[in-house]
Amino acid sequence: MTAKRSAVSLAAIAAMSILLSCSSGPSGPEMGTPAFYWQSAREVYAAGDYMKTIQHLDNLLTTDNEYTARALPWVLVLKSGLAAGYMDAAENYQVGARNNKTDPGAFRGQVTAYRNSAAQLALQFAEDFGKLDKLKGDTVKLEFAYPRGNAAPVAQFTKVSTGIALTPPEMESAQRTALERGVLLATCRAAGAANDTARTQETLKPGSATVPRATFMTAMADSLYEFSQLYVRDKLDDPQKMGALLQRAQGALAGVPESKESKELNRKIDAALKKMKK
Repeated sequence: MTAKRSAVSLAAIAAMSILLSCSSGPSGPEMGTPAFYWQSAREVYAAGDYMKTIQHLDNLLTTDNEYTARALPWVLVLKSGLAAGYMDAAENYQVGARNNKTDPGAFRGQVTAYRNSAAQLALQFAEDFGKLDKLKGDTVKLEFAYPRGNAAPVAQFTKVSTGIALTPPEMESAQRTALERGVLLATCRAAGAANDTARTQETLKPGSATVPRATFMTAMADSLYEFSQLYVRDKLDDPQKMGALLQRAQGALAGVPESKESKELNRKIDAALKKMKK
């Protein structure tokens, strides 16, 4: 009886092995290769994990490979969007600190945390921006799908700005919404459709889009200018970093044909540089 059961078990195992070998499809890219990081970036991006997406894209940018030119514009959009999301959160908590008379310190702590997160991403963004010279041609490819999120202001920040503290789950939700919104709006600017989510969604409908280089550079210069404002005297107070970001923004616009947007942005950059010298 025992021998029969053993024979049956062996037959079952053999059959299972055959089924598994038949059902297994082609293996994915080898771990650690550029193809692996690119595929992983696309997978976690679809799941809404932008920080992990950045990690995979950063791995691609450490070497020159077949995905570098595709990864660079994407990582710039993500880092600028996330930094903007943290800045938005910080601004709302700063207003809340003024309106909360019982415990403004808790709000100020969040302001500091959010600004530090924004600054870290902003400096990474500025460093990556310097690599754009490697991308030749008059166009830039955005090889990623339309992001999740909503362009409307974060609803929970209405409470925050009036000085009402959020519960931990509310705070987590508000931060996630702010970051998704930041990435969405950064994508719109990069696609040449600032604040126009419907147009951007249509543009990225195929999963990628080609935009004029001047459009992309103007959007990046705008982000550099915005990030420079993190370092004004009543925020992080670092004139050296502020000046470096402003100069990089100015340099980005130097090779861009003049438009209404670039002219206005150059005016703001010049005003900020002059103010620093006073």
